[in-house]
Amino acid sequence: MDFQQLAQLTWLVPALPLVGALVIAALRNKLKGNTAGYLATAMTSIAFVVSLLTFIAHKPGEQAHATVHLFNWIDLPAMQVAMDLRIDALSLVMMLIVTGIGSLIHLYSVGYMHDDKRVNTFFALLNLFSFAMLMLVMGGNFLVTFIGWEGVGLCSYLLIGFWYTVPAYNYAARKAFIMNRIGDLGFLIALAMILYQFGSLDYGAVLDKSSTISTGGPWITTVTLLLFVGACGKSAQLPLFTWLPDAMAGPTPVSALIHAATMVTAGIFLLVRSSALFVLAPLTMDVVMVVGLVTALVTATIGVFQNDIKKVLAYSTVSQLGLMFVALGVGAFSAAMFHVTTHAFFKALLFLGAGSVIHALHGEQDIRKMGGLKGVTKVTYFTFLMGTLAIAGIPLFSGFFSKDAILMAAYQEHPILYAATLLVSLLTCFYMFRLLFLTFFGTYRGKAHPHESPAVMTVPLIVLAVLSVVGGVLNLPHLVGGHETMKHYLETAADGIGAEHLHLSASTEWMLMGITVGLIALVIWFAYGRFVKKTTLDAEADQLPFFQRLLANKWYVDELYAALFEKPYGWLSKQLDAIMERRIVDGAVNLVGSSTMRFGKLVRRAQSGNVSFYLFAMVVGVIGFLILTLWNA
Repeated sequence: MDFQQLAQLTWLVPALPLVGALVIAALRNKLKGNTAGYLATAMTSIAFVVSLLTFIAHKPGEQAHATVHLFNWIDLPAMQVAMDLRIDALSLVMMLIVTGIGSLIHLYSVGYMHDDKRVNTFFALLNLFSFAMLMLVMGGNFLVTFIGWEGVGLCSYLLIGFWYTVPAYNYAARKAFIMNRIGDLGFLIALAMILYQFGSLDYGAVLDKSSTISTGGPWITTVTLLLFVGACGKSAQLPLFTWLPDAMAGPTPVSALIHAATMVTAGIFLLVRSSALFVLAPLTMDVVMVVGLVTALVTATIGVFQNDIKKVLAYSTVSQLGLMFVALGVGAFSAAMFHVTTHAFFKALLFLGAGSVIHALHGEQDIRKMGGLKGVTKVTYFTFLMGTLAIAGIPLFSGFFSKDAILMAAYQEHPILYAATLLVSLLTCFYMFRLLFLTFFGTYRGKAHPHESPAVMTVPLIVLAVLSVVGGVLNLPHLVGGHETMKHYLETAADGIGAEHLHLSASTEWMLMGITVGLIALVIWFAYGRFVKKTTLDAEADQLPFFQRLLANKWYVDELYAALFEKPYGWLSKQLDAIMERRIVDGAVNLVGSSTMRFGKLVRRAQSGNVSFYLFAMVVGVIGFLILTLWNA
């Protein structure tokens, strides 16, 4: 079958996980053992196969995209919205990430969640999460994307708070839900403005008409800023980033899914999908770049003093997303998407590796109570090492090429921006090797009896490790003999990529690459001396010197938000409860009730049980009715 024929079958890609979710949810009390896990994995895996076949058949030079019309959703004289899917280079890349990485996470979860009492519900939600994310990336118009956008928000709430009997986990779920709603409001207003301006929400129609918009005008600036607000919520950028580290409350596979294959990549995807609008708004691009850079710097410094193995990775995700937004802000859309792809490989690997460590240590997450695991959990160690080398940007690993593309674009924009992004990369390298050395090197400092995870968990680690190593070949730069294949493929779907221009000389690129590699080597050497030769463990946050305490306490951003928003909101809620609820609303309801009761008591006196009185009252009533009738006649 050719591309157009296969594209018409891609409705199966979101449908399969949806069917899996519904079936498992309906039979959750009857399915035994790992049945739900393998069923959910099979549904996502078949969706991956359909995506892969469509990707192979796709010939962007001949047919850049296909539209799959499902049905007319809204059909009014002033507004028509179809339930369409758009299959092009951008959606195909995201479909492969969501279904491919998602399948491995599903398979890993079979082993990780084996003993959980609500394992069937977990897999139903995991399938539903995949469905929502697929609708987001496959939507043929902004409104279908928004359905998926809201769906991943709901699923993240349900999965982060999966162990809902723990109050702290419920708080984390609510925090994620509310912060995402703030961003969603911006997205929703942007949709209304786009519909008003173009009379359509279809991607093809909107992007085609974008050439009629003047560059830098107030309308395009406002719309793109609102879209970026939505992206900040989903992709955890300042000031809406604090929900993502707390989202670690959910089971570790959920963390991997959120951080690698779904949700946090949604913001990057939206900006690349709408890149034709963003290139018309220079002010917005500057805002995107500044917000991304500040987020990357702030969260990279926080990651240096975190001791929870999952929290280190969580702040790493926010920081890497910040780098991607820097790339978007300087117009390097393909570099951002390239880093989304490699980041999906190594971040899924690192989170699942962290889960394997936690599994080996019976729930222990403090890296100060680990150490010496490389001789016991050999597969976990080796694969985690591959992930660390990739995210640190070691040459020839996937993260090296994708991060280098961002650094080059930053240098072309301004040398100071390059220095700042380089600092983020060095901090990332430091805290990731700190994590690696304290977890796997030295002597064991805990009390558990470590053991390697079962094959159902280690096989996904091995596959992801391979992808983390070789993933860079997807977009090898000309400098090392490549042809930027991924960039040229994606530019058939995103106009912003076609407008990219990176014109640094080869000598400049080699020089920048040499600086990066040399400094990374120094950072690893420093970390090795500090955490392997002489193991250095940080004390509790309140016992550290001032600056370290500041970083360990995450710049007190949570406390600041609590003082600025949570406490005033709580105080206002109490006042409204005391005045509006108890005095006015309750008073009005009680007044109606008491009045009815008093009237009932009054009427009840007429019910004496005396038949003569009832006959007398009836006769009086009939006479009165006759008099009234005669009077009206």
